[in-house]
Amino acid sequence: MSFDISTELDKVISANHHDPFTVLGLHILEHDPTCAVIRVFLPLADSVKLVASQQKKDMYKMREEGLFELVITDYHDNYQYHFEALCYNNVVRTLQDPYRFSPQLSDYDCHLYKNGTHYEIYKRLGAHPITIDGTAGTVFRVWAPAARRVSVIGNFNYWDGRVHQMRVLGDSGIWELFLPGISKGEIYKYEILSEHGGLLEKSDPYQFFGELRPKTASIVWGIADDYAWQDEAWLHKRKETSVYAQPMSIYEVHLPSWRRDPADPERFLTYREIADALVPYVKEMGFTHIEIMPVTEHPLDESWGYQVSGYFSVTSRMGTPQDFKYFMDECHLNDIGVILDWVPSHFPTDGHILGRFDGSALYEHDDPRQGEHPDWKTLIFNYGRNEVANFLMASAFYWIDVYHIDAIRMDAVASMLYLDYGRSEGEWVPNKYGGKENIEAIEFIRHFTSIAGQRNPDVTIIAEESTSFYGVSKPTDQGGLGFGFKWNMGWMNDMLDYFSRDPLYRKFHHNSLTFSLLYAFTENFILPLSHDEVVHGKKSLLSKMPGNRWQQFANLRLLYGLLWTHPGKKLLFMGGEFGQISEWNCKTSLDWHLPQQEELHSQLQTFVAEINKIYATTPALYEKDLSYDGFKWMDFKDVNRSIISFARIGNDPKEHVVILLNMTPEVLYEYQVAVPDSTPYQEIFCSDNSRYGGSGITNPEVKQVINEPFGESSQHILVAVPPLSAIILKPIYE
Repeated sequence: MSFDISTELDKVISANHHDPFTVLGLHILEHDPTCAVIRVFLPLADSVKLVASQQKKDMYKMREEGLFELVITDYHDNYQYHFEALCYNNVVRTLQDPYRFSPQLSDYDCHLYKNGTHYEIYKRLGAHPITIDGTAGTVFRVWAPAARRVSVIGNFNYWDGRVHQMRVLGDSGIWELFLPGISKGEIYKYEILSEHGGLLEKSDPYQFFGELRPKTASIVWGIADDYAWQDEAWLHKRKETSVYAQPMSIYEVHLPSWRRDPADPERFLTYREIADALVPYVKEMGFTHIEIMPVTEHPLDESWGYQVSGYFSVTSRMGTPQDFKYFMDECHLNDIGVILDWVPSHFPTDGHILGRFDGSALYEHDDPRQGEHPDWKTLIFNYGRNEVANFLMASAFYWIDVYHIDAIRMDAVASMLYLDYGRSEGEWVPNKYGGKENIEAIEFIRHFTSIAGQRNPDVTIIAEESTSFYGVSKPTDQGGLGFGFKWNMGWMNDMLDYFSRDPLYRKFHHNSLTFSLLYAFTENFILPLSHDEVVHGKKSLLSKMPGNRWQQFANLRLLYGLLWTHPGKKLLFMGGEFGQISEWNCKTSLDWHLPQQEELHSQLQTFVAEINKIYATTPALYEKDLSYDGFKWMDFKDVNRSIISFARIGNDPKEHVVILLNMTPEVLYEYQVAVPDSTPYQEIFCSDNSRYGGSGITNPEVKQVINEPFGESSQHILVAVPPLSAIILKPIYE
């Protein structure tokens, strides 16, 4: 095919060129290798001078639209030049030529990305400050295979998409341009000419930082690790220990609303300010992990971060990436793990982000029956497209690699697994076998969890999954999805329903109390009392509890007693530890005045801190958390009095405890409790302790075993049973 220079120049001028390098920049003349032609398109310039070897030469304005050209007769290797452009108002700008630099992305990188296996593609795509042949600048890369033209726009070119048109690299769909002189902190977007002729302005899908909402531009930041990490000891410890046999007590936090500036409630605390307040508090309260609701960039505060606009970008609401690294470092220096909520299930429809990114359904499905969530009014990723799956996997690995995240909690997995999720008959497209399972999403999840296990075996992947899908936390080679843990939503629903009932009627719902033990070890479970249960008219945990004020607190301590002694890891949403009264509001701080104003709230805080301590120092409560060997019923048949008792057993059978839970306000004396061994027992914890706001009915004396069968054992002891209480008893061995 012949090359028509005039046609190519017309494409550049009309900003409709897929590779402006063919005519712009420096080109050696075929008939004389000592001569070259240099062209530049500066539509906002009145005149341009070429500056080389300390000489300035006027360039010929070959097109009125701003195309300038100059033939040089002294060309040689490593020919250095730049431009001086006279612009509006007689402003002279010194400019480097971005079109004199060769492509920087390898064919191998492009191949891996197209194949969906470039797990560190974030090191290539996006905006990266680099130096090429001594020239400092930023290389921009973006995937937009259906675009006719892509440009980088920003203040540096007056947001004019004609100036810095990118080139597409082969058939990869990746566009690239190195802009000399552009450094960290510069704001930018991509202007995209779609195949249908429409102009789009998009933020960078791979941005590493962005403007504070409502602004939407990306910010050049790069991923160079200019933060001096101090968490080597923590990372080493993480590699050497298994979370499955360790205590895991998770404090779930929405960082923007955990605490606001008291002097200015509208101001978010910075990541550093939050770290300096939250980390000591979490450590004092005895939690082992903090789970942070998404800190990926998002346009709407009320989405709580779950409608993501920047999958590689820490939200600018609370500071910079370096500030967030400080937060992570402080957590690790205080032996606190961090779990990040991550949302690969859907994304919002805001015009500046992924939807119809290059004018086509690029990240989503074209068919709304596959590509739109009817309930959430969001878009669904096309998991069957390699580059999309790669984008999502690389996002998770980015947070692990760059920010030292200890665990990823994948949000809304159920919505990914089923094609009919939230849809009525006729509103969804069956898979190729006629079923409702989303085969592509399932393959994506298995691919991700498998690679995560290979790359980062010490990082835990957790599923928020609410259905009976088989093997969520089973290995992929056993037909499972490969997650490390699954949220036990069934336990949470049963417990909140049970505890909301008047104790008088709980005996009619005894099965809700015991049912979870029929399936407690079919998955690796986390027991969540999460943010979803204290919003949108659901009331706070304290307000769900029946009875008068004292009984509400007693019921809540009892619920927590069950949470901390039931098999499975623990999760409590912020505010629950002191009995937040109102529903959670993402726009305001928690009600930190409550523990100062009313003793029952501060006593509940003390209770949570001390049950966390009991949990962390009692191996029986966590060593066999995921096995039937770690649990034994003592008695689950006292339906009329709504009392259950069970034993938790550690690696050493002598390392066991017996838990009794009384679900009514009735006080009982000399109540028979079955115990596994014939040795004496001593109460080590009681939720009715007056220190916690209870009535003070405890069992201070050692309990001698009576060698007569009772319940599920051949011996028992006699105890006082406080009202609405949980007690823990431990054997005494000589």
